[in-house]
Amino acid sequence: MPYRLAVKDVAFFERPVQFARPFRFGAVVINATPQAFVRVEIEVEGRGTAIGASAEFLVPKWFDKRPHLSPQETVVELRRSLMIARDIYLAHSGFETAFGLHAACIGAQIEACARVDIPPLAAAYGPAEIDKAILDALLRCIGANFFDGMAANIAGVDARLSRDLDDDDLSRLLAGRKRLERVAIRHTVGMDDKVEGEGGVADVRENAGARYFKLKLNGDPAHDADRLIRIGSELATLSYDYRVTLDANEQYADLKALNALVERLDGDAALRPIAQKLLYIEQPMPRDITRQSPLGALARRDFIVDEADDSYDAFPVARALGYRGISSKSCKGIYKSVINATRAAKWSASGETCFIAGEDLTCQAGLGVQQDLALGALIGVTHAERNGHHYVDGFGDTPATEAEAFLAGHPDLYARDGGKVRLAIHDGDLLTGSLIAPGFATAVHPDWSAMSPLAQPTAIPLEKAV
Repeated sequence: MPYRLAVKDVAFFERPVQFARPFRFGAVVINATPQAFVRVEIEVEGRGTAIGASAEFLVPKWFDKRPHLSPQETVVELRRSLMIARDIYLAHSGFETAFGLHAACIGAQIEACARVDIPPLAAAYGPAEIDKAILDALLRCIGANFFDGMAANIAGVDARLSRDLDDDDLSRLLAGRKRLERVAIRHTVGMDDKVEGEGGVADVRENAGARYFKLKLNGDPAHDADRLIRIGSELATLSYDYRVTLDANEQYADLKALNALVERLDGDAALRPIAQKLLYIEQPMPRDITRQSPLGALARRDFIVDEADDSYDAFPVARALGYRGISSKSCKGIYKSVINATRAAKWSASGETCFIAGEDLTCQAGLGVQQDLALGALIGVTHAERNGHHYVDGFGDTPATEAEAFLAGHPDLYARDGGKVRLAIHDGDLLTGSLIAPGFATAVHPDWSAMSPLAQPTAIPLEKAV
C-alpha cells in the first residue's frame, strides 16, 4: 500500500571523478566529470523519519547539446536543475505519496527551468535524483527492499501523468514483476576506443566477457559504415554469440543521412557481422528533428529514442513516428521508466513489438550503478549498457573505506582486483541478489564527510523559480 511522506531536508554534494580513458560520444569527449550526490530526510506519516541517498554523474553536453553552450555550462545547468527542484520539493506542504509528490512538482520544475533557459531533459534531472533519494528513505523507514516495495506500490505510482494508461495497468505491471537475478552488461565502444587487437573490442580484458555491445556512431554514414566493418570483423572472432546496438547520440542530421546508413546495413556484405546481430538503433537524429520525422520505411529496423525522451508523452509520440522502444535511465526519472515499461508491455500484448531498453549514462560504481541496475531488473531489462566500470578505474578516487564498505555490503556486485574495488562481472552478467537490502538497492550510504557541497551557481529565489 502507498505511504505518505513529507520532505524535511534536501542536501547536495559532489565529488570529482577522473576517467581512466577518454569517452567520446556525440560531439563531446569526457576525461573527467563531477558526480553529484543527494541526501534527503523525510518523515513518513505514522512511521518516523529516515535518510535516503542517490548519485549520478553531472554529464556535460548530453542533456543539452545546444552548440552555444560550453560543456561546463551544461554541467552548471544540471546543478541549477537540482537547486530549483530542491526548493520546489521543500515548498510542498503536507504529506503525499512519493509519486504524488513527484507528480505535484514535475510541472513546476519544467516551467521554472524554462524561465532560466534550461530545456526539459536537463530540467528533469533534479527531480529524478531527488525522487531516487526519497524512495531510498521511504524503503529504509518501513524496512522494505526495492523490489518488494515496488511490487506493493508503496510509492503510489498511478496514471495521472500518463493518460493513455489507467491505474490498474500500472498496478498490474508492478505486482507481476519479479527481480531478474542476472542482467547482462552491454559493453560500450566509444568513438575514441580501440577497435583491433590487444585492448580492442574483442579483447576479454577490455569487454569483460560481454555478449552485448553498444557501438557509438558519429553521424557520417560512410565513416560509420567503415568503422562498423572493422568492429564487425573483430566481433566475428569471438568464440560465442553476441548482439549489438548502435547509438548516434543525435548526430545524424536527417532521414536522408540515416537512410544511407541503413541501406549500407541492409546491402553491404561486409557489414553482415553487425547487421545480422543488430537489435536496434538508438536516437539517430536530433531531438527536435526526431519529432518532425516519421521513420516510414526505415522502421523495418527497430529504433529507440533516448535524448528525445523529455516528457511523459515522449514514448507515445515516438511510437506514432515508427519508433518501437525507449531508453530507461534513472537520471531521466525512475517513475517514467516504470510508466514506459507498462506501455511497452500493454502495446506488445496487443500484437506490436514495443520494448524498453537499458542505457547507462556512465553510472559510477556505488549508488549510481546499483539503483539503475535495480530499476532495470525490476522492469525486465535483460541486458543494459554499463560503461562506468569501463571508463573509470573501479571506484575511482572514492575513499578506500567507502569502496570497501560497498564491497562488504554487496559482495556479488564488487570484487577486489589490482588494489582497487571494481564491478564484478560474472560471465558477462551482473548479479542482483544483494540489491534486496532494505532501501533503494543499497546496503551502504556514501561517506558524506569525504565530499564537497555541490558547487552552486547563483541561487534562484523561490518566487522566481515557481
